[in-house]
Amino acid sequence: MSSAGSSGPAGTVRLLGAGDIRDIAGRLGVHPTKKLGQNFVVEPGTVRQIAALAAVRPGDVILEVGPGLGSLTLGLITAAVPVRLVAVEIDPVLAGELPRTIAARAPELASQVTVLTADALAIGEQEVGAPWPTVLAANLPYNVAVPVVLHLLAALPSLRRGVVMVQAEVADRMCAGPGSRVYGVPSAKLAWYADARPAGTVPRGVFWPVPNVDSKLVAFTRRDPPASPATRPEVFAVIDAAFGQRRKTLRAALATWAGSAAEAERTLRAAGVDPGARGETLAIADFARVAAARPG
Repeated sequence: MSSAGSSGPAGTVRLLGAGDIRDIAGRLGVHPTKKLGQNFVVEPGTVRQIAALAAVRPGDVILEVGPGLGSLTLGLITAAVPVRLVAVEIDPVLAGELPRTIAARAPELASQVTVLTADALAIGEQEVGAPWPTVLAANLPYNVAVPVVLHLLAALPSLRRGVVMVQAEVADRMCAGPGSRVYGVPSAKLAWYADARPAGTVPRGVFWPVPNVDSKLVAFTRRDPPASPATRPEVFAVIDAAFGQRRKTLRAALATWAGSAAEAERTLRAAGVDPGARGETLAIADFARVAAARPG
């Protein structure tokens, strides 16, 4: 059996290794599924890396999405300061087992963890409860990574920063800036809420089962959205329209949104944006100006 220790405020906590993960999964009869995007982290060094990037501070409340069998959970609660952690797990079998794993490996810290059996796309302040989370840390299923991050930033204004592990291609899109080949809807919408930055690569071999795609870490820090009279839904509607027909000029891509190509051109010029430009050249502040320039 492979395991490792980590020193925390309550002494030595035994992190989960590859053998431990397989033992727990076997006992539960758990077979990782593609549908739920279940690829469990089995390498303690990666857990420590993510926990370090989370940079937990006194008074922080951590929100962990998809804790699975508890690898990252154990790493996060061994921070140098007492923290509260809320783990949101959609699989009821895994959610039921997590408190037992923590009680066995970090008994002094078990009271700091609350486990919610829920879909992260459906939670908000009421479900999580006060004190509300300030830090997001997660190994996110590839197919829902961006929707989950955007939903949580909208639903939980208390989230100030975070680190997520996602498919490498998704990470590149989340961190891309205007002009990049991979800049698009995820990049622009995430920029409404936060500054995102690459935070490292993750080898395939740290997961069980081993995925057929590479992974990367993305760290983010919340910032204020652009100063604009336009609401977030109004700005996001412009983003969706602009990238819905990526190869077209903004004059053409925004024609349906504005009512006509001529009206799109008028709105773009009023916002100080070239109607002949394409969506990938606009920063989030530009999209906000376009949304605000649309006649009410």
